[in-house]
Amino acid sequence: MAGGNKDKLGKGTRLVTGGRSGDFAGHVVNPPVWRASTHLYENCAALREGVKNNEDGAFFYGRRGAPTQWSLSEALTELEPGAHGTVLYPSGVAAIVGALMAVLRAGDVLLVTDNAYDPTRNAAMGILKRYGVEHRFFDPLDPDGFAEIFCERTKAVMLECPGSLTMEVCDIPALARIAREKGAVSLVDNTWATSLGFAALEHGCDIAITALTKHVGGHSDLMMGAATAGERWYRRLRQTSQQLGHVVSPDDASLALRGLRTMGVRLERETATALEIAMWLEQRPEIAHVLCPMLPGSTGHDLWERDFTGGCGLFSFVLKDRDDAARCRLIDALDLFGIGYSWGGFESLALPFDVAPVRSRMAWPKQGWGVEDSCGIRLSIGLEDPADLIADLEQAMAAMDEG
Repeated sequence: MAGGNKDKLGKGTRLVTGGRSGDFAGHVVNPPVWRASTHLYENCAALREGVKNNEDGAFFYGRRGAPTQWSLSEALTELEPGAHGTVLYPSGVAAIVGALMAVLRAGDVLLVTDNAYDPTRNAAMGILKRYGVEHRFFDPLDPDGFAEIFCERTKAVMLECPGSLTMEVCDIPALARIAREKGAVSLVDNTWATSLGFAALEHGCDIAITALTKHVGGHSDLMMGAATAGERWYRRLRQTSQQLGHVVSPDDASLALRGLRTMGVRLERETATALEIAMWLEQRPEIAHVLCPMLPGSTGHDLWERDFTGGCGLFSFVLKDRDDAARCRLIDALDLFGIGYSWGGFESLALPFDVAPVRSRMAWPKQGWGVEDSCGIRLSIGLEDPADLIADLEQAMAAMDEG
Protein backbone atom coordinates (compact mmCIF):
# COMPACT_ATOMS: atom_id res chain seq x y z
CA MET A 1 0.00 0.00 0.00
CA ALA A 2 1.03 3.58 -0.57
CA GLY A 3 2.75 5.64 2.06
CA GLY A 4 6.14 6.70 3.32
CA ASN A 5 8.30 8.86 1.10
CA LYS A 6 6.00 8.47 -1.91
CA ASP A 7 3.56 10.94 -0.37
CA LYS A 8 6.29 13.59 -0.60
CA LEU A 9 6.68 13.22 -4.36
CA GLY A 10 5.05 15.70 -6.72
CA LYS A 11 1.75 14.73 -8.31
CA GLY A 12 3.24 14.46 -11.78
CA THR A 13 5.96 12.17 -10.49
CA ARG A 14 3.41 9.98 -8.73
CA LEU A 15 1.39 9.73 -11.94
CA VAL A 16 4.45 8.44 -13.77
CA THR A 17 5.85 6.13 -11.10
CA GLY A 18 2.69 4.81 -9.41
CA GLY A 19 2.00 1.10 -9.68
CA ARG A 20 5.42 0.33 -11.11
CA SER A 21 6.86 -1.48 -8.13
CA GLY A 22 9.05 -4.46 -8.88
CA ASP A 23 6.47 -6.80 -7.39
CA PHE A 24 3.86 -6.00 -10.04
CA ALA A 25 5.70 -4.52 -13.02
CA GLY A 26 9.02 -6.33 -13.03
CA HIS A 27 11.61 -4.72 -15.29
CA VAL A 28 9.25 -3.20 -17.88
CA VAL A 29 7.82 0.31 -17.93
CA ASN A 30 4.23 -0.87 -18.42
CA PRO A 31 2.99 -3.80 -16.33
CA PRO A 32 2.11 -6.74 -18.58
CA VAL A 33 -1.51 -7.63 -19.24
CA TRP A 34 -2.17 -10.75 -17.17
CA ARG A 35 -5.21 -12.48 -18.66
CA ALA A 36 -6.09 -15.36 -16.36
CA SER A 37 -9.12 -16.66 -14.55
CA THR A 38 -7.24 -19.55 -12.94
CA HIS A 39 -4.16 -19.23 -10.75
CA LEU A 40 -2.34 -22.52 -10.24
CA TYR A 41 -0.83 -23.80 -6.98
CA GLU A 42 2.10 -26.15 -6.58
CA ASN A 43 0.25 -28.49 -4.22
CA CYS A 44 -2.68 -28.76 -1.83
CA ALA A 45 -0.70 -27.17 0.99
CA ALA A 46 -0.08 -24.08 -1.13
CA LEU A 47 -3.74 -24.01 -2.17
CA ARG A 48 -4.87 -24.01 1.46
CA GLU A 49 -2.32 -21.37 2.40
CA GLY A 50 -3.44 -19.14 -0.46
CA VAL A 51 -6.94 -18.89 0.96
CA LYS A 52 -5.55 -17.19 4.07
CA ASN A 53 -4.08 -14.15 2.26
CA ASN A 54 -6.66 -11.78 0.79
CA GLU A 55 -4.37 -8.97 -0.34
CA ASP A 56 -3.32 -7.48 -3.66
CA GLY A 57 -0.17 -9.27 -4.68
CA ALA A 58 -1.35 -12.66 -3.45
CA PHE A 59 -2.55 -14.95 -6.23
CA PHE A 60 -5.79 -16.79 -5.51
CA TYR A 61 -8.29 -16.61 -8.38
CA GLY A 62 -8.76 -14.22 -11.29
CA ARG A 63 -11.70 -12.48 -9.70
CA ARG A 64 -9.35 -11.04 -7.08
CA GLY A 65 -7.12 -9.65 -9.81
CA ALA A 66 -3.55 -10.13 -10.90
CA PRO A 67 -0.54 -7.82 -11.42
CA THR A 68 -2.26 -5.62 -14.04
CA GLN A 69 -5.18 -4.73 -11.77
CA TRP A 70 -2.97 -4.58 -8.68
CA SER A 71 -0.67 -2.09 -10.39
CA LEU A 72 -3.59 0.21 -11.17
CA SER A 73 -4.94 -0.01 -7.63
CA GLU A 74 -1.50 0.76 -6.20
CA ALA A 75 -1.05 3.75 -8.51
CA LEU A 76 -4.44 5.21 -7.57
CA THR A 77 -3.76 4.70 -3.87
CA GLU A 78 -0.46 6.54 -4.14
CA LEU A 79 -2.28 9.56 -5.60
CA GLU A 80 -4.58 9.92 -2.58
CA PRO A 81 -2.77 11.14 0.55
CA GLY A 82 -3.81 9.15 3.60
CA ALA A 83 -5.17 6.20 1.62
CA HIS A 84 -4.53 2.57 2.45
CA GLY A 85 -5.99 0.92 -0.63
CA THR A 86 -8.17 1.16 -3.72
CA VAL A 87 -10.90 -1.18 -4.95
CA LEU A 88 -11.67 -1.33 -8.68
CA TYR A 89 -15.17 -1.66 -10.14
CA PRO A 90 -16.50 -2.30 -13.66
CA SER A 91 -17.97 1.22 -13.93
CA GLY A 92 -18.24 4.48 -12.03
CA VAL A 93 -21.82 3.69 -11.04
CA ALA A 94 -20.72 0.27 -9.80
CA ALA A 95 -18.18 2.04 -7.60
CA ILE A 96 -20.83 4.36 -6.16
CA VAL A 97 -23.35 1.61 -5.48
CA GLY A 98 -20.71 -0.86 -4.29
CA ALA A 99 -19.27 1.66 -1.84
CA LEU A 100 -22.70 2.59 -0.48
CA MET A 101 -23.61 -1.07 -0.02
CA ALA A 102 -20.36 -1.55 1.87
CA VAL A 103 -21.27 1.01 4.53
CA LEU A 104 -25.07 0.64 4.77
CA ARG A 105 -27.51 -2.00 5.91
CA ALA A 106 -31.30 -2.31 6.13
CA GLY A 107 -32.80 0.32 8.41
CA ASP A 108 -30.02 2.86 7.90
CA VAL A 109 -30.56 6.38 6.60
CA LEU A 110 -28.45 7.74 3.75
CA LEU A 111 -28.13 11.48 3.17
CA VAL A 112 -27.58 12.39 -0.49
CA THR A 113 -26.51 15.78 -1.79
CA ASP A 114 -29.33 17.14 -3.91
CA ASN A 115 -27.02 17.97 -6.82
CA ALA A 116 -25.62 14.46 -7.10
CA TYR A 117 -25.05 12.60 -10.34
CA ASP A 118 -28.43 11.31 -11.52
CA PRO A 119 -27.48 7.58 -11.28
CA THR A 120 -26.47 8.22 -7.66
CA ARG A 121 -29.96 9.57 -6.98
CA ASN A 122 -31.47 6.61 -8.82
CA ALA A 123 -29.45 4.17 -6.73
CA ALA A 124 -30.72 5.78 -3.52
CA MET A 125 -34.32 5.72 -4.75
CA GLY A 126 -33.97 2.30 -6.35
CA ILE A 127 -31.76 -0.59 -5.29
CA LEU A 128 -30.83 0.82 -1.87
CA LYS A 129 -34.46 1.56 -1.06
CA ARG A 130 -35.41 -1.98 -2.10
CA TYR A 131 -32.85 -3.31 0.36
CA GLY A 132 -34.27 -1.26 3.23
CA VAL A 133 -32.09 1.87 3.19
CA GLU A 134 -33.94 5.15 3.61
CA HIS A 135 -32.64 8.18 1.69
CA ARG A 136 -32.98 11.90 2.34
CA PHE A 137 -31.76 14.60 -0.02
CA PHE A 138 -30.13 17.74 1.38
CA ASP A 139 -29.01 21.13 0.11
CA PRO A 140 -25.17 21.04 0.22
CA LEU A 141 -25.00 24.83 0.35
CA ASP A 142 -26.86 24.88 3.69
CA PRO A 143 -24.55 23.35 6.35
CA ASP A 144 -26.90 24.31 9.19
CA GLY A 145 -29.85 22.60 7.54
CA PHE A 146 -27.62 19.63 6.78
CA ALA A 147 -26.75 19.16 10.45
CA GLU A 148 -30.41 19.22 11.41
CA ILE A 149 -31.54 16.31 9.21
CA PHE A 150 -29.38 13.69 10.93
CA CYS A 151 -31.04 11.10 13.12
CA GLU A 152 -29.78 8.15 15.12
CA ARG A 153 -30.15 5.92 12.04
CA THR A 154 -28.10 8.16 9.72
CA LYS A 155 -25.03 6.13 8.83
CA ALA A 156 -23.68 7.63 5.60
CA VAL A 157 -23.52 10.85 3.61
CA MET A 158 -23.04 10.92 -0.16
CA LEU A 159 -21.29 14.09 -1.35
CA GLU A 160 -20.26 15.39 -4.75
CA CYS A 161 -18.22 18.45 -5.59
CA PRO A 162 -18.82 20.35 -7.73
CA GLY A 163 -22.47 19.46 -8.13
CA SER A 164 -23.59 17.55 -11.18
CA LEU A 165 -24.75 19.77 -14.06
CA THR A 166 -25.03 22.99 -12.03
CA MET A 167 -21.46 22.95 -10.71
CA GLU A 168 -21.96 24.41 -7.23
CA VAL A 169 -18.99 24.05 -4.88
CA CYS A 170 -19.94 23.22 -1.31
CA ASP A 171 -17.83 23.27 1.84
CA ILE A 172 -16.76 19.62 1.79
CA PRO A 173 -14.55 19.83 4.91
CA ALA A 174 -17.41 21.34 6.92
CA LEU A 175 -19.96 18.77 5.72
CA ALA A 176 -17.54 15.87 6.30
CA ARG A 177 -16.79 17.18 9.79
CA ILE A 178 -20.49 17.33 10.64
CA ALA A 179 -20.95 13.79 9.33
CA ARG A 180 -18.10 12.51 11.46
CA GLU A 181 -19.39 14.26 14.57
CA LYS A 182 -22.77 12.63 13.94
CA GLY A 183 -21.18 9.19 13.57
CA ALA A 184 -21.75 8.86 9.82
CA VAL A 185 -19.28 7.85 7.11
CA SER A 186 -18.76 10.42 4.34
CA LEU A 187 -18.35 9.35 0.73
CA VAL A 188 -17.57 11.78 -2.09
CA ASP A 189 -17.82 11.42 -5.84
CA ASN A 190 -14.50 13.02 -6.75
CA THR A 191 -14.60 12.33 -10.48
CA TRP A 192 -14.57 16.00 -11.55
CA ALA A 193 -11.26 17.02 -9.97
CA THR A 194 -9.77 13.57 -9.24
CA SER A 195 -7.27 13.23 -6.40
CA LEU A 196 -4.93 15.52 -8.37
CA GLY A 197 -7.27 18.47 -7.91
CA PHE A 198 -8.92 17.60 -4.61
CA ALA A 199 -7.39 15.48 -1.85
CA ALA A 200 -10.64 14.06 -0.52
CA LEU A 201 -9.33 12.10 2.46
CA GLU A 202 -7.17 15.00 3.62
CA HIS A 203 -10.28 17.19 3.52
CA GLY A 204 -12.14 14.88 5.90
CA CYS A 205 -13.93 12.40 3.64
CA ASP A 206 -13.76 8.70 4.47
CA ILE A 207 -14.14 7.26 0.97
CA ALA A 208 -13.22 8.87 -2.37
CA ILE A 209 -15.00 7.52 -5.44
CA THR A 210 -13.84 8.14 -9.00
CA ALA A 211 -15.25 7.15 -12.37
CA LEU A 212 -12.05 6.05 -14.09
CA THR A 213 -14.05 6.09 -17.32
CA LYS A 214 -13.49 9.84 -17.38
CA HIS A 215 -10.09 11.50 -16.83
CA VAL A 216 -8.07 8.44 -15.89
CA GLY A 217 -9.06 6.54 -19.01
CA GLY A 218 -9.00 9.78 -20.95
CA HIS A 219 -9.64 8.26 -24.37
CA SER A 220 -13.32 7.28 -24.27
CA ASP A 221 -12.52 3.59 -24.65
CA LEU A 222 -13.11 1.98 -21.25
CA MET A 223 -15.57 1.76 -18.38
CA MET A 224 -14.28 1.54 -14.81
CA GLY A 225 -14.62 2.99 -11.33
CA ALA A 226 -12.63 3.06 -8.11
CA ALA A 227 -13.10 3.67 -4.40
CA THR A 228 -10.12 4.68 -2.27
CA ALA A 229 -10.06 4.79 1.53
CA GLY A 230 -8.08 4.41 4.71
CA GLU A 231 -7.59 0.92 6.12
CA ARG A 232 -10.88 0.59 8.02
CA TRP A 233 -13.16 1.38 5.14
CA TYR A 234 -10.89 -0.13 2.50
CA ARG A 235 -11.32 -3.53 4.17
CA ARG A 236 -15.11 -3.16 4.08
CA LEU A 237 -15.06 -1.99 0.46
CA ARG A 238 -12.89 -4.91 -0.59
CA GLN A 239 -15.01 -7.51 1.18
CA THR A 240 -18.28 -6.18 -0.24
CA SER A 241 -16.87 -5.90 -3.74
CA GLN A 242 -15.71 -9.51 -3.64
CA GLN A 243 -19.07 -10.69 -2.35
CA LEU A 244 -20.78 -8.85 -5.22
CA GLY A 245 -18.38 -10.45 -7.69
CA HIS A 246 -17.00 -7.18 -9.02
CA VAL A 247 -14.01 -7.53 -11.34
CA VAL A 248 -12.37 -5.43 -14.07
CA SER A 249 -10.63 -6.87 -17.08
CA PRO A 250 -6.81 -6.73 -17.21
CA ASP A 251 -7.01 -5.17 -20.68
CA ASP A 252 -9.10 -2.28 -19.35
CA ALA A 253 -6.82 -1.93 -16.33
CA SER A 254 -3.87 -1.62 -18.69
CA LEU A 255 -5.67 1.10 -20.67
CA ALA A 256 -6.46 2.95 -17.44
CA LEU A 257 -2.82 2.78 -16.37
CA ARG A 258 -1.77 4.18 -19.74
CA GLY A 259 -4.25 7.02 -19.41
CA LEU A 260 -3.17 7.72 -15.85
CA ARG A 261 0.38 8.58 -16.97
CA THR A 262 -0.77 11.56 -19.04
CA MET A 263 -3.78 12.62 -16.95
CA GLY A 264 -1.95 15.53 -15.36
CA VAL A 265 -1.00 17.28 -18.59
CA ARG A 266 -4.40 16.57 -20.12
CA LEU A 267 -6.21 18.06 -17.14
CA GLU A 268 -4.02 21.16 -17.23
CA ARG A 269 -4.75 21.70 -20.93
CA GLU A 270 -8.49 21.01 -20.62
CA THR A 271 -8.81 23.25 -17.57
CA ALA A 272 -7.04 26.17 -19.25
CA THR A 273 -9.17 25.83 -22.38
CA ALA A 274 -12.38 25.49 -20.38
CA LEU A 275 -11.64 28.65 -18.42
CA GLU A 276 -10.90 30.55 -21.63
CA ILE A 277 -14.18 29.42 -23.16
CA ALA A 278 -16.12 30.13 -19.96
CA MET A 279 -14.80 33.70 -19.91
CA TRP A 280 -15.76 34.10 -23.57
CA LEU A 281 -19.26 32.77 -22.94
CA GLU A 282 -19.67 35.14 -20.00
CA GLN A 283 -19.49 38.07 -22.44
CA ARG A 284 -21.99 36.67 -24.94
CA PRO A 285 -25.50 38.21 -25.03
CA GLU A 286 -27.03 34.78 -25.73
CA ILE A 287 -25.88 33.47 -22.34
CA ALA A 288 -27.71 34.04 -19.06
CA HIS A 289 -25.26 32.26 -16.77
CA VAL A 290 -21.98 30.38 -16.96
CA LEU A 291 -21.75 27.61 -14.36
CA CYS A 292 -18.02 27.06 -13.90
CA PRO A 293 -16.44 26.85 -10.43
CA MET A 294 -13.08 28.00 -11.78
CA LEU A 295 -14.63 31.26 -13.00
CA PRO A 296 -14.28 34.18 -10.55
CA GLY A 297 -17.68 35.17 -9.20
CA SER A 298 -19.25 31.76 -9.73
CA THR A 299 -21.10 29.97 -6.93
CA GLY A 300 -18.52 28.56 -4.55
CA HIS A 301 -15.49 29.93 -6.38
CA ASP A 302 -13.94 31.03 -3.08
CA LEU A 303 -14.29 27.49 -1.73
CA TRP A 304 -12.84 26.09 -4.94
CA GLU A 305 -9.79 28.33 -4.55
CA ARG A 306 -9.43 27.31 -0.91
CA ASP A 307 -9.81 23.54 -1.25
CA PHE A 308 -8.92 22.61 -4.83
CA THR A 309 -5.55 22.52 -6.54
CA GLY A 310 -6.94 21.85 -10.00
CA GLY A 311 -10.02 21.64 -12.16
CA CYS A 312 -11.09 20.04 -15.41
CA GLY A 313 -12.85 20.76 -18.67
CA LEU A 314 -16.42 20.11 -17.54
CA PHE A 315 -18.78 23.05 -16.99
CA SER A 316 -22.21 24.31 -18.02
CA PHE A 317 -24.03 27.39 -19.20
CA VAL A 318 -27.64 28.56 -19.39
CA LEU A 319 -29.11 30.22 -22.48
CA LYS A 320 -30.88 33.54 -22.13
CA ASP A 321 -34.47 33.92 -23.34
CA ARG A 322 -34.29 30.81 -25.52
CA ASP A 323 -36.36 27.65 -25.57
CA ASP A 324 -35.50 23.99 -26.02
CA ALA A 325 -35.86 24.21 -29.80
CA ALA A 326 -33.25 26.97 -29.89
CA ARG A 327 -31.00 24.99 -27.61
CA CYS A 328 -31.22 21.96 -29.90
CA ARG A 329 -30.45 24.11 -32.95
CA LEU A 330 -27.29 25.35 -31.25
CA ILE A 331 -26.12 21.89 -30.29
CA ASP A 332 -27.02 20.36 -33.66
CA ALA A 333 -25.01 23.07 -35.45
CA LEU A 334 -21.78 22.28 -33.59
CA ASP A 335 -19.07 20.70 -35.72
CA LEU A 336 -16.20 20.05 -33.27
CA PHE A 337 -18.35 19.16 -30.28
CA GLY A 338 -19.84 15.69 -30.31
CA ILE A 339 -23.28 15.01 -28.83
CA GLY A 340 -23.03 12.26 -26.25
CA TYR A 341 -22.85 11.23 -22.62
CA SER A 342 -19.71 10.95 -20.51
CA TRP A 343 -16.83 13.40 -20.42
CA GLY A 344 -13.14 13.59 -19.60
CA GLY A 345 -11.97 12.24 -22.95
CA PHE A 346 -9.68 13.91 -25.46
CA GLU A 347 -12.67 15.10 -27.52
CA SER A 348 -15.12 17.88 -26.72
CA LEU A 349 -18.79 17.10 -26.10
CA ALA A 350 -22.01 19.08 -25.68
CA LEU A 351 -25.18 17.88 -23.98
CA PRO A 352 -28.54 19.56 -23.18
CA PHE A 353 -29.79 19.23 -19.63
CA ASP A 354 -32.82 20.17 -17.57
CA VAL A 355 -32.29 20.29 -13.84
CA ALA A 356 -35.77 20.50 -12.31
CA PRO A 357 -36.52 16.74 -12.68
CA VAL A 358 -33.38 15.82 -10.72
CA ARG A 359 -33.66 18.21 -7.79
CA SER A 360 -35.61 17.74 -4.58
CA ARG A 361 -34.27 20.42 -2.21
CA MET A 362 -32.44 23.03 -4.26
CA ALA A 363 -34.65 25.52 -6.12
CA TRP A 364 -34.23 25.59 -9.89
CA PRO A 365 -34.22 27.99 -11.61
CA LYS A 366 -32.33 29.81 -8.93
CA GLN A 367 -34.10 32.72 -7.36
CA GLY A 368 -33.07 36.03 -8.84
CA TRP A 369 -31.85 34.60 -12.12
CA GLY A 370 -34.81 35.94 -14.05
CA VAL A 371 -35.13 32.87 -16.25
CA GLU A 372 -38.15 30.60 -16.32
CA ASP A 373 -36.50 27.57 -17.88
CA SER A 374 -33.14 26.06 -17.18
CA CYS A 375 -32.25 25.60 -20.87
CA GLY A 376 -28.83 24.37 -19.86
CA ILE A 377 -25.99 23.02 -21.94
CA ARG A 378 -23.10 21.04 -20.48
CA LEU A 379 -19.73 21.19 -22.19
CA SER A 380 -16.87 18.76 -21.81
CA ILE A 381 -13.76 20.43 -23.18
CA GLY A 382 -11.18 18.23 -24.81
CA LEU A 383 -7.76 18.82 -26.32
CA GLU A 384 -8.75 20.79 -29.40
CA ASP A 385 -7.36 24.32 -29.91
CA PRO A 386 -9.36 26.84 -27.85
CA ALA A 387 -9.77 29.24 -30.79
CA ASP A 388 -11.34 26.48 -32.87
CA LEU A 389 -13.82 25.54 -30.15
CA ILE A 390 -14.80 29.17 -29.61
CA ALA A 391 -15.31 29.64 -33.35
CA ASP A 392 -17.48 26.54 -33.42
CA LEU A 393 -19.63 27.82 -30.56
CA GLU A 394 -19.91 31.22 -32.22
CA GLN A 395 -21.17 29.83 -35.51
CA ALA A 396 -23.57 27.51 -33.67
CA MET A 397 -25.07 30.46 -31.77
CA ALA A 398 -25.62 32.23 -35.07
CA ALA A 399 -27.32 29.13 -36.43
CA MET A 400 -29.46 28.95 -33.28
CA ASP A 401 -30.98 32.36 -33.92
CA GLU A 402 -31.41 31.79 -37.65
CA GLY A 403 -33.77 28.90 -37.07
